Amino acid sequence: MKLNKNLEELAEMFLGIKTRKEMYDFLQGILTPKELLEISNRLQIVKMLKRGISHHDIAGKLHVGVATVTRGSRELREGRFKNV
Repeated sequence: MKLNKNLEELAEMFLGIKTRKEMYDFLQGILTPKELLEISNRLQIVKMLKRGISHHDIAGKLHVGVATVTRGSRELREGRFKNV
């Protein structure tokens, strides 16, 4: 995937953040509360998939659609999330 200029700048911002508090402040400033929840849920989806939890169990526990879990599973199969 070719990154556009805005995404490249966002990645650089993430890489420049040094502390947990700075990161939390940045995330709260740039994302809505709903977006924060969705992103944190996506991380949990990946972690639960790696532990072998079923798609339906993950969807129920996190109150997300099975399609959201399936997307995470597909990305995992593509080799993403090696550091998670």
